[in-house]
Amino acid sequence: MQIEGNTLTVEQVTAIIENKKILGPEKDIQEVRNAIEAYHAISDYTYDSLTSFLEAHKKLMNRLVDQPGSFRKSGVGIIKGSRIEHVAPPPENIPHLMNDLFNYLKNDEAPVLIKSCVFHYELEFIHPFMDGNGRMGRLWQTVILMSRYPVFQYLPIETFISKTQRDYYEILAACDNAGHSTAFITYMLQLIQQSLDQVLQSTSPVHMSQEDRLALFLTQQNEPFTRKDYMLMFRFLSSATASRDLKAGLDKGLFSKHGDKNQTIYNPI
Repeated sequence: MQIEGNTLTVEQVTAIIENKKILGPEKDIQEVRNAIEAYHAISDYTYDSLTSFLEAHKKLMNRLVDQPGSFRKSGVGIIKGSRIEHVAPPPENIPHLMNDLFNYLKNDEAPVLIKSCVFHYELEFIHPFMDGNGRMGRLWQTVILMSRYPVFQYLPIETFISKTQRDYYEILAACDNAGHSTAFITYMLQLIQQSLDQVLQSTSPVHMSQEDRLALFLTQQNEPFTRKDYMLMFRFLSSATASRDLKAGLDKGLFSKHGDKNQTIYNPI
């Protein structure tokens, strides 16, 4: 569940549910409360910390499973109809598999966009929990992306996954059969691109800080660019605001420049 802008607290959502007298299974209501709490704390998670990851699962699955925040103790398989789609690794292998996965996050030099997709796929393959694996994969991919690009906190990636849920599970199964995650990485990168496009087409940029704009621009821009190029992406900006953004990016070492005034060219680092 994407909680855009993290503007609602658990207490506020609880009040909304109670005041509107929303009727529904208690489990479904608890899932909503948990998702709000988990996403409300999203900026507090450490993307490469297994401890932080387990704390997030504890929030997400509170009162929905026994011992939330703990790895499963029994074997599981994913069944579609009468067919077994996937048999997850045995429970005794989970601790070292998850440690390896978090070491990959810490140490691999692949771009964050790729690492987030690989992590998501491998998490679904390992299936470390009895329940909540899909929700944790989607949540933690956002956490990983935010570690490099804070703007991803506001991108509706989960919404796009929910709209193509059948494709999501079919591609996971196809990758299991193929023995590699290439198709899943391609699928997720396409969804990320759609999320970015939706933000760029928005006419209400109120949630985008200077840091957000720079991070979003640099996910799209790998070639030298000008202030005009920057303003073509953010059409709502004045030239003075664009100049302040670019100066801040220079000060932070996000890119270098050569030339002066209207002839200035910026080079991503």
